[in-house]
Amino acid sequence: MLVLLGFAMIAVFMVLIMTKKLTPVLALIIVPTVFGLFAGAGLGIGDMVMDSMKSMTSTAALLMFAIIYFGLMIDVGLFDPLVRFILRKLGNDPAKVVLGTAILAAAVSLDGDGSTTFILTTAAMLPIYLRLKMSPVVLTCVAGLANGTMNILPWGGPTARAATALKIDVNDVFVPMIPSLIAGLVVVFAFAWLLGLQERNRLRATAPEIWGVPDTAEEFDGGTSGGRTAGGSGTGRKGTGPTGAGSPAVGGSVAVLERTEELVDDRDSAMADTALDPNRKTLRPKLFWFNLGLTVAVMVTLVANVIPLPFVFMVGSAIALLVNFPKVKDQGAQLIAHAPSIVAVVSMVMAAAVLTGVLKGTGMVEAMSAWLVQIIPASMGPFMAVITGVLSIPMTFFMSNDAFYFGVLPVLSETAAHYGVSGAEMARASITGQPFHLQSPLVPAILLLVSLAKVDLGDHHKKVLWRTAVISLVMLGVGMLTGAIGIG
Repeated sequence: MLVLLGFAMIAVFMVLIMTKKLTPVLALIIVPTVFGLFAGAGLGIGDMVMDSMKSMTSTAALLMFAIIYFGLMIDVGLFDPLVRFILRKLGNDPAKVVLGTAILAAAVSLDGDGSTTFILTTAAMLPIYLRLKMSPVVLTCVAGLANGTMNILPWGGPTARAATALKIDVNDVFVPMIPSLIAGLVVVFAFAWLLGLQERNRLRATAPEIWGVPDTAEEFDGGTSGGRTAGGSGTGRKGTGPTGAGSPAVGGSVAVLERTEELVDDRDSAMADTALDPNRKTLRPKLFWFNLGLTVAVMVTLVANVIPLPFVFMVGSAIALLVNFPKVKDQGAQLIAHAPSIVAVVSMVMAAAVLTGVLKGTGMVEAMSAWLVQIIPASMGPFMAVITGVLSIPMTFFMSNDAFYFGVLPVLSETAAHYGVSGAEMARASITGQPFHLQSPLVPAILLLVSLAKVDLGDHHKKVLWRTAVISLVMLGVGMLTGAIGIG
């Protein structure tokens, strides 16, 4: 009976979320409560939930103050120089533009909010793609790859969900996966560069009268300052550069490069009314080096694991607020500005205590795992972490993170425990499917991205899905090589 009730509860929970009949928070509260009462929990269901909630308070605190910290750093302009560098230094060559898109998306993804990442990346880069006649699908592909890979950050959501569901310290899940994260980013940048080269070649083939076929890299990048090749007139007419006098290749290339010089104007209307608005009142340019140093200190402390993560971000947020906004009124305004993101994430974590509490307290998890142990071949048991990592790729695409981490992962983890596979290893393996998950139509942020870029979701999927699958498998493989994901 407990096995049937457990799987039925997970199924109902997933259906209600995927069909958008209930929000995740409401589904996490209502569905387990109803099934817990059917399982005979009675009035004891309250104690089950409260016991579960005690283990989630640190995760909720981490998410809350990490959102505040990185949101504040974006507001005060810590990432603005990076954006300007990308726009000014990488704006001439399609290959560099695409690589710059990946770097920008990865950097902004530090705030853990996919929607913010896609809004800022699209606002900064889409005007360049359109003016250079580059494909916006490349933009959505690269932004999706970078954000999906960075989504395993502790405050991004999935890692916190995995840790919460298995009652593990989030630091124990994330820190051993840092090599996998680095490897994933390397693959992202490699894909971005290759996509950029494809765009460069496509533009040369489809519009030779505009792009021409430069002989050297310097010639394509504009050669000397001002976008003029050596000996060229810089007017877009016949020049006397390296390809010879009267070369149409040089003339065409120079013409385009001169037009792209205006792509990086800080007053570009594409930035207006966004979080990167160059005229926003929250900018603190005089405190840039302080904010950069503070952020480096926070990240080093995070990796060193000498102080609990929630406290690191609590102190970091307090210092950042105090220095950047000395007035109490401004401090309050900053906290209010990021309140919607905080409430959405923290309420979900606290509501998850109902589901995990009922699963554990009623004995559903134990009964379901015992049933799975019976049907899984004994020879496959020690490979449960690897199996979970592979399964996370399609499963998190077709279901929400809430459904997978709070509904499926606890059952898989309980089963793996019978074969000597730890919960931490299961949690680490489960987050390797995130690059693929972020492309799911169930993820509102990806729908926002394709909408802003005016790209068809099908076109986006054709270009991005196999690449995200490769990144997920690379992250899983690196996790196995480093011992973060082991075999029982």
